[in-house]
Amino acid sequence: MKYLHTMVRVTDIDASLDFYCKGLGLVELSRRDNEQGRFTLVFLAAPGQEEAQVELTHNWDAEEYGESRNFGHLAYLVDDIYATCRHLSDMGVTINRPPRDGHMAFVRSPDNISIELLQKGDARPPEEPWASMPNSGHW
Repeated sequence: MKYLHTMVRVTDIDASLDFYCKGLGLVELSRRDNEQGRFTLVFLAAPGQEEAQVELTHNWDAEEYGESRNFGHLAYLVDDIYATCRHLSDMGVTINRPPRDGHMAFVRSPDNISIELLQKGDARPPEEPWASMPNSGHW
């Protein structure tokens, strides 16, 4: 058995690509438009890690997916959790669970998919504004 990808449904493909590519730094590996089925599939991965893919599924017809915690989250290891959270925050992304411990943070995509960010290696020393920042919403 081999892991292939995780699929998440998205309502705005452009906003989602901004978040996953410009925000998190993933790269687009492939895109498939299906006229008959009226959907687009976009496969993304962290640079150099094409074996761990995220499939964004965009159904062209408007549909309400709702918000569910049954999905869980996507997790990414980052070189600098503070820089990553700062970058996402500068893009207007809410840091739902700030990296107070220098190790872990949670954010949400434009479609409320929970994303866990984990510091590569040892936790970083506590740093403001993260150390005293409260949680926001849920993840």
